[in-house]
Order: sequence, then structure tokens, then C-alpha cells
Amino acid sequence: MPFLASLPADAGPPSIYTSYPEIYGPWSTMSEALMNGPSPLSQGERELILAYACAVAGCELVHVAHSEVAYAWGVPPGLVEQLLEDPEKAPADAELKVLLGFVRKLMTAPNAMNQADTDAVLEAGWSEHALHDAVAVTARGAFMHRLIAAHGFKPLSREAAARKAQKRKALGYVNLYPGFASGSAGTPADPTSSKQSS
Repeated sequence: MPFLASLPADAGPPSIYTSYPEIYGPWSTMSEALMNGPSPLSQGERELILAYACAVAGCELVHVAHSEVAYAWGVPPGLVEQLLEDPEKAPADAELKVLLGFVRKLMTAPNAMNQADTDAVLEAGWSEHALHDAVAVTARGAFMHRLIAAHGFKPLSREAAARKAQKRKALGYVNLYPGFASGSAGTPADPTSSKQSS
């Protein structure tokens, strides 16, 4: 059960988004630009980074939801979990593993980041733009982790997450929320009307 009595048992982040549209209308627009806009990282890679970052930090809701979005974008099913279980043996490019090593450290020990971490990513062949986008996706994950933990939201089943992933792929991060897509993001909505997604 969520920690707030006003929320239904199956509430998720959209319950908060629609309660504070003046904050989360712009948040959804930023998320669309970050996750689906122009980037050296593919949409699948960005979703994989988000899922991986949240998994290493212990946020199961985002891990489950966004690994399924990554798979919907063509990332091989199960790759996020393989990278978590054994990064060395996971069937991913060496360059991606270097970037994910940076992401892991940024998510779990941000104050320990140093020049060598940045240098390793650039030396692996990633551009500064790609590094920025990986950092921003990781920061989005850290924000979501706190929002979810503070409200007591629970993850979806894999099956439900896979269904929602197809909807997110089709609609994106703004049109997924009808109130934001219609330009009515300044009008508060009923917090009990939206269920899990991130």
C-alpha cells in the first residue's frame, strides 16, 4: 500500500504527476526530450541505462518498468538482468560496459566520482554528448527512486510492465498522460485517477 491514505493500492508515480501538473507537465516534456530526443545514445540504450541505474540503487519499480521499455526498443530481452548478474559475461559491447560502470558509480557513490571515471568513458569512444546524456538519464533515475521510495509505490509485474512498455514506446513521455498531452497541465487532477508507470 502507498504511504498516503489518499492514494489507491495500485497507485504509482502518475498519481503524483497529475496532482502537481505545474511541476510534472514540464517534467514529462523534459523526459521526452531526454529519453526520445536526439542523442548519440539510442532510445533502447537510454532506457537500458535508466533501468540499470535504478537496479543498482535498489529501485525495483523503475528497473522492471524501464528494462521492459528497453526491450520494446529492441534491446535483447534479459540483457539488463545479465549485466546486473555478471557484467563481464553479459553479451554487450565493451564500450557499453564501460559506460555502465560509470553509471553504477554515479548512482551508488556520486561523491567518489573523479577525473579517471570521465576519462575512461571518453577513451572507450563515447562523446561528451553521450556522456552528458548518460549522466542526465542516471539523474532522472535518482529522482524517480526518491519519489517512489517516499510514497511507497510497488513495482508492476513483468507482464504488466511489458504491456505498459509498448504503450510508452508508442506514446512517449508526454502523450502517455492525457492531461499533459492536451496542454491542460496547469489543471490539477484527481490523484487517485492514475496508476503505475514511471
